[in-house]
Amino acid sequence: MLTAIAASAGFAATAAADVKIVVTKQTYDISGITGEALIRSMNRNGPRHGFLSRAIAQTSYTKGWDIDFVQAKRACHIQRANGTLKLKVTLPRVVSTLPPGLDKDWERFLAGVRKHEDTHGDIAAQMMAATEKSLVALAVPNDPGCSKTRREASRRIDVIYDQYEDRQNAFDASEHREGGRVEYLVEAFVKS
Repeated sequence: MLTAIAASAGFAATAAADVKIVVTKQTYDISGITGEALIRSMNRNGPRHGFLSRAIAQTSYTKGWDIDFVQAKRACHIQRANGTLKLKVTLPRVVSTLPPGLDKDWERFLAGVRKHEDTHGDIAAQMMAATEKSLVALAVPNDPGCSKTRREASRRIDVIYDQYEDRQNAFDASEHREGGRVEYLVEAFVKS
């Protein structure tokens, strides 16, 4: 299943930007007739998280920028900056028939998992917006070949990416800590 969302923004006459966000959703199959059995199935079949462990769900992304540079009076400006954020969201899908009551608990659990993954996507989209804002304002004087401007654009992209990766990691650290929201979701579901 593929869902595409595009957002556009107009800026100063010398710069325009367009950020496109493409979301791909996929599932992996799990089975069981208790919350505990479904969690075990997720631990066996979920997306890889590092070399040895698996995750319940996962949001990964790639980013890319297509930038046009223009010269005016020996200064180099960004004329157009089009960004693409590709989000890939992987969620569990129950393929066994759930007993009465567990189906509602599953929906509550999955809603919590989706909310967590949506937050990762939101942070990535904020990263693209911050990058876009930084790029459309870029102008470097005395840069007839635009080489300084290209380097500065690349540096800005990398700095913003690193800042938002820190935000992603801080969010996960908070959610996955002992007593955190993910532990609460799993424990509540296992008890169902």
